[in-house]
Amino acid sequence: MNAYARIRKGEYHDSVTLMLLTKELLAAPGVADAAIVMGTEANKALLADSGLLSDVVRQAEANDLIISVRAASPEEATAALTQAERLLQERRTSQAGEDVVSRPKTLKAALQVAPDANLAVISVAGRYAAREARAALEQGLHVLLFSDNVPLADEIALKILALEKGLLLMGPDAGTSIINGIALGLANAVPRGPVGIVGASGTGIQGISVGIAQAGSGVSQAIGVGGRDLSEEVGGLMMEAALRALQDDPATKVLCLVSKPPAPTIARRVLETARTSRKPVVVCFLGDDGRAVRSAGLYPAATLDEAAMVAAALARGIDPETALAEQRQAEEGFLAQAEGNRARLNPEQKYVRGLFSGGTFCYEAQLVLRDLVGPVHSNAPLDKPMRLADANRSVGHTCVDLGEDEFTVGRLHPMMDNGLRIRRLLKEGDDPATAVILLDVVLGYGAHPDPAGELSAAIGEAKARAQQAGRHLAVVAYVCGVANDPQRPAEQEEKLRAAGAILAPSNAAAARLAVRMVR
Repeated sequence: MNAYARIRKGEYHDSVTLMLLTKELLAAPGVADAAIVMGTEANKALLADSGLLSDVVRQAEANDLIISVRAASPEEATAALTQAERLLQERRTSQAGEDVVSRPKTLKAALQVAPDANLAVISVAGRYAAREARAALEQGLHVLLFSDNVPLADEIALKILALEKGLLLMGPDAGTSIINGIALGLANAVPRGPVGIVGASGTGIQGISVGIAQAGSGVSQAIGVGGRDLSEEVGGLMMEAALRALQDDPATKVLCLVSKPPAPTIARRVLETARTSRKPVVVCFLGDDGRAVRSAGLYPAATLDEAAMVAAALARGIDPETALAEQRQAEEGFLAQAEGNRARLNPEQKYVRGLFSGGTFCYEAQLVLRDLVGPVHSNAPLDKPMRLADANRSVGHTCVDLGEDEFTVGRLHPMMDNGLRIRRLLKEGDDPATAVILLDVVLGYGAHPDPAGELSAAIGEAKARAQQAGRHLAVVAYVCGVANDPQRPAEQEEKLRAAGAILAPSNAAAARLAVRMVR
């Protein structure tokens, strides 16, 4: 089968539209594979890896829309491509005719409908996001900037403006917040309670808030400040502002901070602010040794599940060390199943391959793996020398963050669309060197309505293909969710188990099990 494509110059459609149209193309007669994506270099590499790269596609630029199919005949390819263009045109016409009264198209119109609103959620293409966020701040609104691909200079300017106006600018690249019990962006339906969270990442907040709920406590507020907030350039502007706000919040009794390692000068500044708090503060700076945190009189945590356990224990008046000891003892029973899986692996099966929708989960898994089995390659590595030359090809132990900007231009985030991860899962499963595949399955508002339904089919296929090749393939998954999430976690877990996945109680525990399998 050959690849055929058409390019639509300078045309933009939202990611949901592209996902739905791609699924329609895949169902067209004679079509073996299809993709509708923006013409970025990363997307071209993905098309090449899927056999969808043609000479036409190579000419596409980053702002062009690519429609590519692999079909049994030129006639069937032409029919599918024509159908895609027709559907795109119908979508554009339908949007143009929508009732602007019932669905406001501008911030001004939205404020006329809801004049008492004091918070705006901005979710548009990165090149437009700063303009819309600035307009909302100028109107006196707090902002959750859900968009990614926002230039660093714009983020800094927006946060300075927010501080001048006494407002919060949450994000970008941290699409999770819970404000007064209302989940914003990608968040879980956790109960309300006394723990306030400030996080530089979305899945860091989700992992901790879910862990707090599972430990019998709840969340007062969760404020996502953005993955770059603790960089030297941004200066921790929003983490400090959010920390001060929660110190004054009467509903918050315990504070919890979570981030990848901040710039050293920014870490010292944030810890000094935290040290002045009248409330206990748990600090999870992933990869930090905790000495600076401990010396400041705060509670250090090495992993997300540890941070959740300590915060919940403090909120419930329980000794954190006792709670952690009980957690470690319970985990030993889970890790005991590593031996049976290890015995079934072939000698050439040496590597762990992590495919993550959450950037913080990817980072945390790398920390666990590096400390126990050695260097880990990634497109979002712990250390620059371990950066993958090609994010689409694993090398040794590899953890890939499929939510990185390189994968999300013109695509839905992998928490909403499993298509890209399923392709990669099958590819890793076919690699004779792969021993264990690690997955995070993130539930909650805004996430895919049935992620396990899609992933379990791919897991079953990958394991069956490995078995036919004479290999055992282990798949370990962590489901980040609580009972009230719309996806029903118990049903999600059952689907994954039925496909042969091993379910871990936390993301760190999943990585530790993988280590025991390959050591």
